Amino acid sequence: MQGGQYQYEYDQQEGNYMEQEEEWERDLLLDPAWEKQQRKTFTAWCNSHLRKAGTQIEDIEEDFRNGLKLMLLLEILSGEELPKPDRGRMRFHKIANVNKALDFIASKGVKLVSIGAEEIVDGNAKMTLGLIWTIILRFAIQDISMEEMTAKEGLLLWCQRKTAPYKNVNVQNFHLSFKDGLAFCGLIHRHRPELLDYHRLRKVRRPIPNVTCLLSCPILQTTVFR
Repeated sequence: MQGGQYQYEYDQQEGNYMEQEEEWERDLLLDPAWEKQQRKTFTAWCNSHLRKAGTQIEDIEEDFRNGLKLMLLLEILSGEELPKPDRGRMRFHKIANVNKALDFIASKGVKLVSIGAEEIVDGNAKMTLGLIWTIILRFAIQDISMEEMTAKEGLLLWCQRKTAPYKNVNVQNFHLSFKDGLAFCGLIHRHRPELLDYHRLRKVRRPIPNVTCLLSCPILQTTVFR
């Protein structure tokens, strides 16, 4: 009975957490500071792959509007050939190309929420950034086994996105940004909020209290340090 009760309570916590996760994602899309930072980072990430085909983008929401470079990016990342793109310049040609890209992403088991071809064709910056982030998440694991630098950049992007809602956390690298322990604690709290009380932590000059809290976290004691 206790085990069933525990599972019920855990499921409730998981449900609450997923709702909180969705709220954070929507808030991030509306954050101008996050949008500016990720536009620059995502453009660099896309170009690191597009250059393999002898091309690149300058404006992430403008240069993906006709769907051609979006389809090319997916072909480079997946090593697969997408359907032949429409070469016309009319709006319906562009929508058709973006839909081919979205259909390909969906065929990989990725659920696209509130992202449609029309928004990409219209140059909607927030939807375009959301789409590129989805592509990064889908293909980051594949990159890890292929290119060390790309894997590092992808992991840094993941850490930035997951810790964005947390006060006093600004992940810019894997050294100084994690020194005070807050980024580590934020990552744990984001996925297992029941394991530590992040809001009791403070940004301090001597990070010993934060690191102590991190090391006392049950999930670390039973896995990393076992």
